[in-house]
Amino acid sequence: MAQQNIYNNEVFFEGYKKIRDNKINANNLFEIPALFSMMPDLKDKKVLDLGCGFGEHCKRFIDCGAKKVVGIDISEKMLDIAGNENSDPNIVYINMPMEKIVELNEKFDVVVSSLALHYVEDFEELVNDIYNILYTEGVFIFSQENPLCTCHSGGNRWTRDEKGNKIHLNLADYGIEGERESVWFVDNVKKYHRTFSTIINTLINAGFTIEKMIEPLPTDKILEQYPDYKDLLHKPDFLLLKVRK
Repeated sequence: MAQQNIYNNEVFFEGYKKIRDNKINANNLFEIPALFSMMPDLKDKKVLDLGCGFGEHCKRFIDCGAKKVVGIDISEKMLDIAGNENSDPNIVYINMPMEKIVELNEKFDVVVSSLALHYVEDFEELVNDIYNILYTEGVFIFSQENPLCTCHSGGNRWTRDEKGNKIHLNLADYGIEGERESVWFVDNVKKYHRTFSTIINTLINAGFTIEKMIEPLPTDKILEQYPDYKDLLHKPDFLLLKVRK
């Protein structure tokens, strides 16, 4: 099956880049700090970044002491920016889908993926591939949209009061796994919903040991500055996991 390459869509790409260029966003406030809090010591490590996007993480891995970083992404548009803005002699950017990482013929100490795995249809096969390309004691760290988000299959996500304030999340079809289509800058953006238990058990069945799980929530300080993020107390946006071979 052909992999979705939504980030090469011009309208989607420009909309996404605008969000990321605005430094006050959920990625910077919640997902990225949680992701890097899970990182092991990267000194002299080989790191593979799945869905590396603009390459900011790849550059940061080098700054943290990694001896080699391979960043792969299916989007040429993303990699053009990565090569221009986040290049380094010890970073290699490759245009390929993460479903083909076995073709790298290389092993790594750390595999990282930031907000890309919910675009992958066959999670089990990818997890097995990641296990096989890691050295023994290697670490796999990833973030994805929280399953409370990926299960959404249409309609209003929220029940609101008469003033428009969010009272609670409308949760439906959580137990029905598989493809979802959503509108995010463009129509028909495909994502894949999996339950928490499917995610955890797939990792365990591949041979991984679960070390940590984070669903980032806003601190009191963040809520003082950005009160709109209080809806995360109803529904965390992200799920992050750290597992070891």
